[in-house]
Amino acid sequence: IVEEDIESAVENRNEALQTLRELGPPDLVHLIKQSVKSGNKQIGVYHHVTGVDASSSASLAAYVNTLTYNPHDKSNKVVSGLYWFVDLCYNAFSRLDMRVDVKIPGGVESYCIDERGDKRETTDGLWMETFLCGVLRAYAYADDGSGESIKKIVGVRRFDPITTTDMEHKFLDAAERSFFKGLQLGSEPEVQVPNHVSNHLTTGLINYIHTTGRYTSGINLFEKLRTRDPEVASLLARVLISADEEVQAVKLLHDAISNLPMDYSLLGCQSTFCQKKGRLDWALECAKRGVTAAPSEFGTWAKLAEVYVGLEQWDLALLTLNSCPMFTYQDKDLPRMPEPQRILLPVLPESMLDEIDDSQDAYDGEQVHPSLRKLHAAGYRGTFLKAYSLLTEITAKIGWDQLLRIRSQVFVMEEEYRSEKQTSMGKKSSSNPNASTTALRGTPSPRPNGDKANSQVNGVTHAQGEEDEDEDEETLHVEEENISPPNSATIADGSIEKPEHTVTSAEVKSGNDDPSTPVTSQPYTHFHNKRLCERWLDNLFMVLYEDLRIYTIWRTDMARAQQDSSSYHKSAEEWEILGELAERLHHFPEAVEAYQSCLRIRFSPKAMRGVLKMYEEKGRNAEVLQAMIRLIAWQYRWYSEFSPALLRTIRKLIESEGAVKVRSIVQATSLPQPVLDLTHRYVELCATFKSSGSDG
Repeated sequence: IVEEDIESAVENRNEALQTLRELGPPDLVHLIKQSVKSGNKQIGVYHHVTGVDASSSASLAAYVNTLTYNPHDKSNKVVSGLYWFVDLCYNAFSRLDMRVDVKIPGGVESYCIDERGDKRETTDGLWMETFLCGVLRAYAYADDGSGESIKKIVGVRRFDPITTTDMEHKFLDAAERSFFKGLQLGSEPEVQVPNHVSNHLTTGLINYIHTTGRYTSGINLFEKLRTRDPEVASLLARVLISADEEVQAVKLLHDAISNLPMDYSLLGCQSTFCQKKGRLDWALECAKRGVTAAPSEFGTWAKLAEVYVGLEQWDLALLTLNSCPMFTYQDKDLPRMPEPQRILLPVLPESMLDEIDDSQDAYDGEQVHPSLRKLHAAGYRGTFLKAYSLLTEITAKIGWDQLLRIRSQVFVMEEEYRSEKQTSMGKKSSSNPNASTTALRGTPSPRPNGDKANSQVNGVTHAQGEEDEDEDEETLHVEEENISPPNSATIADGSIEKPEHTVTSAEVKSGNDDPSTPVTSQPYTHFHNKRLCERWLDNLFMVLYEDLRIYTIWRTDMARAQQDSSSYHKSAEEWEILGELAERLHHFPEAVEAYQSCLRIRFSPKAMRGVLKMYEEKGRNAEVLQAMIRLIAWQYRWYSEFSPALLRTIRKLIESEGAVKVRSIVQATSLPQPVLDLTHRYVELCATFKSSGSDG
């Protein structure tokens, strides 16, 4: 990426140091090149990178030296280089930006910059933290094969940070030394308060262990850490279960919970295990206790809602979902760079594949219907994504009409509220149990969570934490929101009911509802046993309605086209959006159908990833490998040589089929040899780590 002004990218980096929150952006490599023909003309170029060995200044300088001989740029030569490395949120441990200044010709200077811009000396301890951060960032910014992460940041080279067992030992040793400082790094967006077992360090460790299948190394690490903190038992149990050591994991959970009966991580792990074993009654008790132990965490409430869905207790599932504390989504620390003069992204010869190369030209001229662009659910992240997934799962099991009936049974409808208000003449409603205690009998209600004011997150407005417990008891003892009665809306040849917007919580408390609205004389005898629906959940119903409306139109038009024996035309991007829509609504066969229609027009990593899931579920290993070859080639085309999700898929194939058979199937494919070699690299990596099946 060529700068408009030399070192403008570096200046932007310096300005951003104080705003970084968690892991920080990918590492920045900045080079100054001098024209071969006109001696004094210099240009500044940069790119981002993850996965480079950052254990010392020498290893970083070695990477910079690999860039001095660039076959794609013969008109300029490198005269100096800077490797800008933000160590885990610019070393979230030490809040420093590690830098290596390489002068060609000349020497190497390493130093670090703090948040104030002051220059400091480096130490071995800082380099150890830097290396650890580099590995964690490599996993955090890796793409899952769908291309979503690649599209977020232009010009990022992604390398595998751990390619040998020696590198693994160095990583695990650094993780052990810094383990109890991990909560400084922040956590996933679903976790409100990071702790020793829920933070970016533990997320990276678990991700690494599951990706590589190095369960023994993970078990040894967590066994040592458990002697220092018994809470680590939840991480150890998760690894033991993944390693198929379930008996040992159950014993561990029993002993750990006996000592820490209110540890919500242990209870969540036990509940998940019981769910997988089909003992939802046991899972329910663990999930209830988990909510009691951590009522301010979204994960505990979401787990309880999951169990209720499994038990088909739809009313309690909705009430529990309504009680979930929702958090503002915080995206990763993405780099904010100035407008470049130009961007050069040459195609690497190893990734040249006709169907992938042709797909780049097919993007031009594609049109998408405006209604498909406006589907808000596609932008959900964090807690809202999980909550919406639970809501769509309920809808897929019982249908939209039944969902609306259950909603009207458990939540106060607008007409009911107005009728009751007119009847009571402003009297305060009587004391009722709140939604939390309805869903979780015998447990205290959690204090409100979230922002103190309304926040707009991913198109969803949510109001939480506006009142304290005393005010809650004086109002309607719930998460302050009403739902209006549905009316009918006809869609094509089918019809679904559309829920109207609700009265806001502010209107409920202030009484500022519209007095001119007519009120029916119908008595609502169960009004005081109902709850008010949170605004964010009510908005999810409206978003779900829009998803169902578009889905119904699509399927109706498809059916009509089949009856008339006519073709049904959509652009590749429209098929991709429809596939995502069907997948969100848990209509997986229809999602695969849409993804396959997209792939018939042009290659799409998102569509190929969706089809790959279907192949994996059905055990069609030959088709899995064909999809993998293309996804790996596409990743390499955009400078991504490492994807944990694709490596995990290859490893599982080798476990079931053996490395020799996998290699044979790949080699028998009639594609260019350099493309096949990219897949062989993943197979060789599994052999390096001695994954099951890699020796035969």
